[in-house]
Amino acid sequence: MSKAILCVDDEKIIIVSLIEQLRERFGNQYLYEMAMSGEEALEIIDEMVEFGVSVILIISDWLMTGMKGDELLIRIHQKYPNTVKVMLTGQADTKAIDNARENADLKAYIAKPWDKNILMDKIGSLLEGIDNE
Repeated sequence: MSKAILCVDDEKIIIVSLIEQLRERFGNQYLYEMAMSGEEALEIIDEMVEFGVSVILIISDWLMTGMKGDELLIRIHQKYPNTVKVMLTGQADTKAIDNARENADLKAYIAKPWDKNILMDKIGSLLEGIDNE
């Protein structure tokens, strides 16, 4: 079964930069997908699962048009509880982060602008945990 990482942000330049960094670090071990909204992310995950792709990691912004990141991660957690969830944002308030930790099993919160090495090391350790299960 193929494994995918989904990046969700309403700013395309952020997603493109993030996917470039992921590819540079992890190569072709994973599929890399992008969504520009929470609604689009939910559709993509369902489609990928239908085609036998396991979405193992979600990296989501918090402040997006429409659905906020904590709500997205909670909805994903309700349907796909084993998907690892990371919030990458410069806008989230403490309440939203706590909400995602309590209700979506948020594994990491990383502030924008991010340090590439810190982010990739954190993602790497989360992916190791998944691959070792």
